[in-house]
Amino acid sequence: MLKHSLRTLFATWLAGLFALLPLTVTLALVSWVISLINRFIGPDSLIGGLFATLGQPFASNPYLAYLSGTLLLIVAIYPLGVAVQSGLRRPLAKLVDMTLRRIPLIGSLYNLADRFVALLDQKQEADIGAMSPVWCFFGGEGVAVLALLPNPEPVELDGRIYHAILVPTAPVPIGGGLLYVPADWIRPAQIGVDKLTSIYVSMGITPPPALRGGRMPTASPVILTD
Repeated sequence: MLKHSLRTLFATWLAGLFALLPLTVTLALVSWVISLINRFIGPDSLIGGLFATLGQPFASNPYLAYLSGTLLLIVAIYPLGVAVQSGLRRPLAKLVDMTLRRIPLIGSLYNLADRFVALLDQKQEADIGAMSPVWCFFGGEGVAVLALLPNPEPVELDGRIYHAILVPTAPVPIGGGLLYVPADWIRPAQIGVDKLTSIYVSMGITPPPALRGGRMPTASPVILTD
């Protein structure tokens, strides 16, 4: 009788725990994101010091100077947006290509950041935004991995047709691995890039929709030669 009562109490406690767990995980993720932002652009960071320097003419307190500099930068971004929408995007991109992209290490980091921003921007002309989310079943029916198909054109390797896929990392999907897998392992995920991003950012808490079947469209393979 006592054992049954303890089991009932424990089951009730577990029900309360699972009811509270989503809120706890959400708050933990928000706290992690805030701490990450504070580490990189907070008052004590290098970028935060730049913001404080911009705000020093308007406030003597270091935190007020940081806030003033941040607001000043936010306001200054608006004219830049007007300039970009007025047709200066290409000249600015050309200037970046001639400077930042030519620096070995900084250029690689800038390319990575540029692709991630293009993913968030969700514009049709963005190369990474045009990628197709797919399911990859390793072995044909084994482990399922949600990935990005950067190019629908297949590649022939040793007489077999393969597709290139990008497997992002969680919870910040700007890195990952490039894999070439057999074409018959791939299925369309039937979701957008924004949904795939939300799944990885949530570390799997946001579930993907059910897969309803379907095959990848066929295309002429690209034959790689030595």
